[in-house]
Amino acid sequence: MNIKATLKLSAAALVFATAALAEGTHPVTGEALADNQTFSYRLLDQFPTLDPQLNEETAGHHVIRDLFEGLMIQDADGNLIPGVATGFEASNNNQTYTFTLRPEAKWSNGDPVVAEDFVYGWQRAVDPANASPYAWYMELASIVNAKEIVAGEMDPTELGVKAIDDHTLEVQLTQPLPYFPAMTTYATMMPAHRATIEAHGAKWTDPENIVSNGAYVLTEMVLNEYHTREKNPMYWNADSVIIEKTTGYVINDVNQALTRYKAGEIDHLEPLPDGQFPVLQEERPDEATSVPRLCSYYYAFNLRDGAKPELQDPRVRQALAYAIDRDVIVNQILKGGQWPAYNFAHLKTAGFEMPEIEYASMSQADRDAKAKELMEEAGVSDLQLKLIYNTSDSHKAIATIVAAMWKQKLGVETTLENMEWKTYLDVRRDGQFDVARGAWCADYNEASTFLDLLTTPHGSNDAKYSSAEYDELLSTSKTSDNPNEMYTKAEKLLSVDMPIAPIYHYANTFLLSSDVKGWPYNNAENNWYSKDLYRIEK
Repeated sequence: MNIKATLKLSAAALVFATAALAEGTHPVTGEALADNQTFSYRLLDQFPTLDPQLNEETAGHHVIRDLFEGLMIQDADGNLIPGVATGFEASNNNQTYTFTLRPEAKWSNGDPVVAEDFVYGWQRAVDPANASPYAWYMELASIVNAKEIVAGEMDPTELGVKAIDDHTLEVQLTQPLPYFPAMTTYATMMPAHRATIEAHGAKWTDPENIVSNGAYVLTEMVLNEYHTREKNPMYWNADSVIIEKTTGYVINDVNQALTRYKAGEIDHLEPLPDGQFPVLQEERPDEATSVPRLCSYYYAFNLRDGAKPELQDPRVRQALAYAIDRDVIVNQILKGGQWPAYNFAHLKTAGFEMPEIEYASMSQADRDAKAKELMEEAGVSDLQLKLIYNTSDSHKAIATIVAAMWKQKLGVETTLENMEWKTYLDVRRDGQFDVARGAWCADYNEASTFLDLLTTPHGSNDAKYSSAEYDELLSTSKTSDNPNEMYTKAEKLLSVDMPIAPIYHYANTFLLSSDVKGWPYNNAENNWYSKDLYRIEK
């Protein structure tokens, strides 16, 4: 079976586009372009890293997508389109993928981007010496020997990826994976410039050192304040890039961010302050938007050996999950089009069939009554919990009301602890919590990106849930003609074991300046690229 993705933009079209830009109009829409082609946006927290192979969170990925380009990228609708690769072929029943790289692709220093750069980057991701928090992603992708290398049993050079020549990359998988090309859009699978990394070590991503291959280069970084990325003249498609500079501002307080947006200091703000979307939509109908986003918000229960004994009883975890009134959170706090969640995988995930979860069909009064009954059955009273979350008005509001629900309905005392993003990630990973706020955003648009999180070996399974039955269901789904059958069983098992309490499925509420165009409203993964944006004359 062969699958090919081909570049549709012809040489003639590129000439036309370049001419249109020179005349100050958009090459497709004909809109008059503004003289100021800059874009700015708000970040809640400082991203921990810009090293693609070490990234594990969304804010960093937004930046990395501009600085680096993988084999495949996405269009405004989330469809897979060529990036560094002009296309790919799948053979051997979707276990061998061969990507053809474009010869015009270059690094920001002028070096050609070659297949070996991907081999090196992917080997970095699985090398235990680098301790990548996303090494599991390469295992999840079923690349030959990834699991053994991550475990320290084989050398990284044994990874099932090789450069046939400078412009041909071959990947071997241990099992058929039809969505593998979609996985190559994530940061972990982007290329790496060996000479730069070997010369500068951990400082290779500093503005003065970094060599990248995306549409932009990093030009300035002031920690916890802002960073800038500017158009990369060496990018293979630089002639079609309109936005000259993107700036990200770290603004922890969302209300301060809203004030700065209204003052015209930033062009994009997400998410909006809790409860303010309806008002802002009425005030600014051309700027306020709510669209589905493939993220699920949840609370993880610590199931490690030595953790809170009461939480090891699934009846207690069920009680805590049942007692959360999700309608109050979604309709009275957030008010942005979010959906109450009783299962993990987002309801808008492509091809996913929503399972029938028993407690989802109950009234909240019945769930509350069942929660009390479960706690009594477990013989638990005077339960005290520590709930951690990263600093955010929204996280604080949700944690506060959930703690009040647990107190009122179950007599549970909850201590709330908030911390800045990087510290929070470390604390959660180390298991220093009873309950931890979590949110999982899709790395690719398929239900396994959510459900695999709770398999035993998954590197981001911070609950440390482990179920042989669950692991088998997810393993079987990889080669099934009908994976939804396994996904339904897996979701139902989660609703019984309750390692996490799903709370809501995201909608992305944001403000975008009306003169900024090209935003990918239909990309449910919220994968935006500055190279696709442009400003029109007001």
